[in-house]
Amino acid sequence: MARRPTIKDIARRAGVSESAVSFALNGRPGVSEQTRARIRRVAEELGWQPNSAARALSGERSGAVGLVLARPAHTLGVESFFLQLVSGIQEVLSAERIALLFQVVEDIEAECAVHRRWWAERRVDGVLVVDPRTSDPRPELLAGLGLPAVLIGGYGGEGDGGEGDGGGGERPSVSRVWADDTRAMTEVLDHLHGLGHRRIVHIAGLPGLAHTARRVAALRAEAERLGLPAGQVRSVPTDYSDTEGAAATRRVLAEPEPPTALVYDSDVMAVAGSAVAAELGIPVPGRLSIVAWDDSALCRVTHPRLTALVRDTAGFGRLAAEELLAVLAGGPPRARESELPRLEPRESTSPPPAAY
Repeated sequence: MARRPTIKDIARRAGVSESAVSFALNGRPGVSEQTRARIRRVAEELGWQPNSAARALSGERSGAVGLVLARPAHTLGVESFFLQLVSGIQEVLSAERIALLFQVVEDIEAECAVHRRWWAERRVDGVLVVDPRTSDPRPELLAGLGLPAVLIGGYGGEGDGGEGDGGGGERPSVSRVWADDTRAMTEVLDHLHGLGHRRIVHIAGLPGLAHTARRVAALRAEAERLGLPAGQVRSVPTDYSDTEGAAATRRVLAEPEPPTALVYDSDVMAVAGSAVAAELGIPVPGRLSIVAWDDSALCRVTHPRLTALVRDTAGFGRLAAEELLAVLAGGPPRARESELPRLEPRESTSPPPAAY
């Protein structure tokens, strides 16, 4: 196994002392610019890289940020959202030569334990936090630890009322980037209502997630504004998996008055629901319209192509990573809104049949 180059190797090759190498590589005074340039050139020739653990112990940055997912592991392999999100995050971090430390755990309690351990071990300089809860202990924990953080998908506007958010215009305890789920759901429901649908079921994601709660509340509020009966426009929670999405679809389509339109909180569930409809002999969109919350290649290659909310998920990840870098540079906690998703009607939505 090849031995990693050390400061001693650089000093020997450059013909200087080890302390001079340390000063040069850490940007400290004590060496001339000519010597500093020579030392850095030798370090690059030898392939030397700083020891992140040693730097952390000395009080310097670790050169890494963390991301923990507290979700059932089986729901992650088929969902494109997190892959696109992480690709955007990694694009920004890679440009700054910052590593992304990633871990999957069972629940929020386990995630909080990971954050405490990373903070105590100085493993990361900051963290990106996903899936904010309606009652979320993480912002308060991270603020108390003094661990820089950005909450992805958290509440954003004044009076949003999120836990630890400082609703009503107060400064949030941690930075957050967010998308307006309320306006997006309103656009979806208005599209279906405009086509003539009156029985609409939202196949929702995990209960307890802040964005699930916002979408459910937005659906209910817009249905009331449009004068639609509460029992005919409702939400059904799932775990985001294709299995539960298919099972929920079967249940609602077996009702005496089945919905004429289904809105799914993920592309995978929407495709699974479309397959269930085909199996039951229910034509899409002839008798059933389908809308997917997040657009993906799955939505565009299935038949019929699925109407979906289109957004730049990778851009959402880039925004989150950029905000974390701003916090690490000393910026104050703040809320930043990403672009509003836009609904792209495709072949899976049309007016319901007159008999329905």
